[in-house]
Amino acid sequence: MHAEYLVKMANQIGAFFHAESGPEAAPADIARHIERFWDKRMRSAIVAHLGAGGDGLDAEVRRAVELVAAAAASKATS
Repeated sequence: MHAEYLVKMANQIGAFFHAESGPEAAPADIARHIERFWDKRMRSAIVAHLGAGGDGLDAEVRRAVELVAAAAASKATS
């Protein structure tokens, strides 16, 4: 899956949760959505995109992807 498509989807999810939850809660809600509904390849690709600079990710989405990456790293070490 192309990173541009994932960025677009993630930013759309981010816009929804920004409006629904507010800017403080949005990153956690976005991360929870990505962890629940995106398959492992999609999550890995968006985390890799963040690692390569994260071009195009909105600020709240960037924070959410950081949370997804941290959760994946935590699972890998458990």
